[in-house]
Amino acid sequence: MSLKHQVLQDLYDYCLQHNNMVFHNDIVKDISRKNKFGNPFDATKLDSTDKLPQFMKDNDLCILHLGKGNHRFLKGIHILYHKFEPIQKSVVWEYRKSLLNEYNDSESNILSVANNQRILHDFLFGVDLEFDNLPVSKRPKTYFPHRTKATLAYNFGEEHIVCEKQQIEIDLTIEYGGTICVFEAKNGEPTDFNIYQLYNPFLYYYKAFPDNKTVCVYLVRNGDSLKLWLYTFADPLQIGSIQFIKSREYNLKRS
Repeated sequence: MSLKHQVLQDLYDYCLQHNNMVFHNDIVKDISRKNKFGNPFDATKLDSTDKLPQFMKDNDLCILHLGKGNHRFLKGIHILYHKFEPIQKSVVWEYRKSLLNEYNDSESNILSVANNQRILHDFLFGVDLEFDNLPVSKRPKTYFPHRTKATLAYNFGEEHIVCEKQQIEIDLTIEYGGTICVFEAKNGEPTDFNIYQLYNPFLYYYKAFPDNKTVCVYLVRNGDSLKLWLYTFADPLQIGSIQFIKSREYNLKRS
């Protein structure tokens, strides 16, 4: 068992002993220290089901982040995790490598490359609208990565969840024609993902602009392949209502 999985096992045992499935970051730090796990802030970060320890899979357990440093074990892996749909279309995308295009493989750089090569605009709108003869007020707007905090309330299956001062990480946002699109990016070949990565930014914007359309894109880079999936939520206040819209793969070909 890895050190991270041992920390999660000890956290769950602690919750069972105290008959309370909610636990605080201070407990995570204490248990991480006892297990000589050097990064306690990573202990509860489980972005895909392959990161779950076996005891959580066996007991259908996942972890929700409740804000103010609190977390909770609860049942519902099928609610919190979503399997990627098959790619509907694959295209070759010619581009000329620039100085910083592949300077690093960070998630921020992945989105920068996709944005600078107009891939995001092609996927969302079917055309590059950035440099058309449009006034600035009518062009797509790009907002760079940031973190914020907000109080969010939503349903997880039959349970009502309230997250106070929840930290929200937004990798990128594009706004166009009254539609808001939030992005999450990862490297590798994950087969599924933790929905909260899309849902928290979605709910953050939905709460502020309920009359506007909000959608989400999950982007995965593996070598010269960029795969994108577009989602929304059929019921904005139900985290399990994720709804697939479309997918596409862009194979980068250097010209």
